[in-house]
Amino acid sequence: MNEAKKHVVAIAGLGVVGGGVVSILEAGRESIARRTGVEIVIAKAAEKDAVKAAEAGVPPEKVIGDACDLIEDPSIETVVEVIGGTGYAREFVLGALSAGKNVVTANKALLAEHGTEIFKAARENGVVVGFEASVAGGVPIIRTLREAYAGDNIRRIVGILNGTCNYILTRMSREGVGFQDALTGAKARGYAEADPTLDISGTDSAHKIVILARLAFGEDFGLDEVYCEGISGLETVDIEYAAQLGYRVKLLAVAKKSGEEVGLRVHPCLVKDAHPLAHVDGVFNSVYVEGEYAGETMLYGQGAGRWPTASAVVADLIDVATGRAGTLSFGEPRGVLGVKSMSRMLARYYIRFQAIDRPGVLAGIAGVLGQEGISIAQAIQKGRREGQSVPVVIITHEAAEGAVQKALLQIGRLDIVTGKSVLLREEE
Repeated sequence: MNEAKKHVVAIAGLGVVGGGVVSILEAGRESIARRTGVEIVIAKAAEKDAVKAAEAGVPPEKVIGDACDLIEDPSIETVVEVIGGTGYAREFVLGALSAGKNVVTANKALLAEHGTEIFKAARENGVVVGFEASVAGGVPIIRTLREAYAGDNIRRIVGILNGTCNYILTRMSREGVGFQDALTGAKARGYAEADPTLDISGTDSAHKIVILARLAFGEDFGLDEVYCEGISGLETVDIEYAAQLGYRVKLLAVAKKSGEEVGLRVHPCLVKDAHPLAHVDGVFNSVYVEGEYAGETMLYGQGAGRWPTASAVVADLIDVATGRAGTLSFGEPRGVLGVKSMSRMLARYYIRFQAIDRPGVLAGIAGVLGQEGISIAQAIQKGRREGQSVPVVIITHEAAEGAVQKALLQIGRLDIVTGKSVLLREEE
């Protein structure tokens, strides 16, 4: 057997993921070389926290404090960015690319906000960017889109892309606990950050769907073009009513092509109990892809955590080292697809009103919906308390978002309706 070719790398950040990358590379050095013909050698690492560096097992003489100093070493061929954030990380990544070094990153916020600039710099300098770990950890969705669907026309991507939210919704569904209790449990188990805002607001999922949409549709979509709605306002009662109607509630990230437009959105959705996404529970991620020719495919796995994310980083390193990573990039924007406004999105809707229990209530609500061209598929009044407020649950036929929102404003002014209405959209 020929001696393996050496590929010299450096790692910026030795936290949870960076330390995992070091462990996998060291433990798998021989097997990686045997399988790929390349030996990946860690020359240096950047980490300001001496404790993290020691825990990662990198010899002190290989550790420096400033990641940008890694760029100056001509022996380093590829750098791994697991620093996080979009300020210093952007400076570091652009500097590395300008210096002719490949980059592997797990930073979804960086790519969602600055991906076009980063991939342009990579092309100009003849290097590549690996980013499998940026979207769904150990779920190989980037490779699937760029390789398995390379000859297809992707119509839709629907993903459960945030394990924290999925864990919270699973507990609310299975155990009937409220949102706050489920969030507290997620923090106690290490499934949620001390400040979980990025997760529960839907922003983390929005970063990820922007990356997937850019890959799938070849356009420069912006984060501000994603309709984003989190899960903090969800009530257990609506999850229970949805279950009675044959649905599960999931936070979904959706990129859907319609003609010459793509709709981009993140929000809680009703998913029919028979759909495979309905049964993705706990901290797991899943991505459902619909192609014109390949049809429907679903990938499932651990979307975050030390080992799944580190494994994805190592897989990218191997692709870079062996020369297979050239296809893993955002192409030049084509400029032919626009973004579909949320108001023109078509869906079926779950709406819960609090209404006074008296004759003619449902007819009054239906009348307003009818004026906006919205028809009712199902209607359920939960309980009877004459003269008092009771929940009325409606499932509509397909309707435009703008019409539904307009109808809700009008219904909210009726004297028979008390409190704020709840709206959930169905995703087929």
